[in-house]
Amino acid sequence: MEFACWNFGAPDLARRGLTAGSAPVEVLLVDIEADLVISDASLTVWSEDKFPVAELARALSLWLRLPDGERGNFTFDSMSYEVPGAVQIMATDEVWRVGSVFAPDTWSSPAAWVSLVPDLVAFVEAVRGKVTALGIEPDFIPGP
Repeated sequence: MEFACWNFGAPDLARRGLTAGSAPVEVLLVDIEADLVISDASLTVWSEDKFPVAELARALSLWLRLPDGERGNFTFDSMSYEVPGAVQIMATDEVWRVGSVFAPDTWSSPAAWVSLVPDLVAFVEAVRGKVTALGIEPDFIPGP
């Protein structure tokens, strides 16, 4: 499973009259964007240009921190989308699948939790690194 992003930036901050240092967290979460592709081997599960990757990274990190018995399924409820579920991670029979409400017929292959977690952690860490490269302290995206 791979969550890859490129064309990382926050171009809307200037339009809002804000800088990386002056923007409130809720603005940073939606304005820090990248082109996102979620793939499983050669299968593209879902992709979206100018996706709020900081908001997704934060949500995934908080979800990963939940105790096993409290975690449940992950449904990304973004401030940028009217419909929750742009990214979904669902448990089925002790394995996990990744998909999107916007591509309901496309899901990743089943993956064990122990193999899924490193991929999610790698994504969160990559986003934190890119946020830092923008000159923004990434504390609003907790480390997983």
